[in-house]
Amino acid sequence: MHRILNLSAAGRPARRAAGRAACLAALLALLAACAAPPLADPYSDAPETAPDLSRPVLDAPSYAEALRVWRNATDVNAWIGARFQYDPERALLLSETQRERGLRLPITEPALFFAHPRGVCIDLARFGVETLRRIDPAARASYVMIEFDPRVIGGQVLRRHWVAGFERDGQHYYFADSKRPGHIAGPYTSTEEYIAEYARYRGRPIVAWQERLSYERQLRQASRTQVSSPQPRP
Repeated sequence: MHRILNLSAAGRPARRAAGRAACLAALLALLAACAAPPLADPYSDAPETAPDLSRPVLDAPSYAEALRVWRNATDVNAWIGARFQYDPERALLLSETQRERGLRLPITEPALFFAHPRGVCIDLARFGVETLRRIDPAARASYVMIEFDPRVIGGQVLRRHWVAGFERDGQHYYFADSKRPGHIAGPYTSTEEYIAEYARYRGRPIVAWQERLSYERQLRQASRTQVSSPQPRP
């Protein structure tokens, strides 16, 4: 027994050294993760990849027919992933700079978007929200307006970004995002949880956000520099 105890004591320095090395490795891994670059190009709302034309899509010859055959967000999302094309020129025309100059462009209505699925984040979000409301009202589709710290691209200030949100089995999901069309983010327990993760993905601080029933301008209810709480359900 005495010999065994001596052997155990002799091994303690090696075990302590191994423990310190493991702690150092874990710390370095944590620091590397914190310093990791964003997962997406922070300067653009355009998709990171081209449309996936190989994905299975429940297609239809018209928007009216699509409303008849689509059942839920999964069907809408698959079509978006295969058909959506980003329009960078339109993005500049819808910038904060142009809004301040009084330029107001109409947001593409869903039927027209279905026929010509090219646009920017707000066009896509409108298509996702209004389509889902018609085929699956129980999903409680809503707009999520995200306000990043401003970026100037091509002399235009770009700040706002729009996605569509919905609910399923008490959980929150988000889709119709021009940055990653064909992707459904979730489940989340709250929109706050999604916003925190989305800021990391985009590599841009989010200074404010709102859940909205409409994409149209509403009366200001909170400071733009504060994170807004979701609107109460009726």
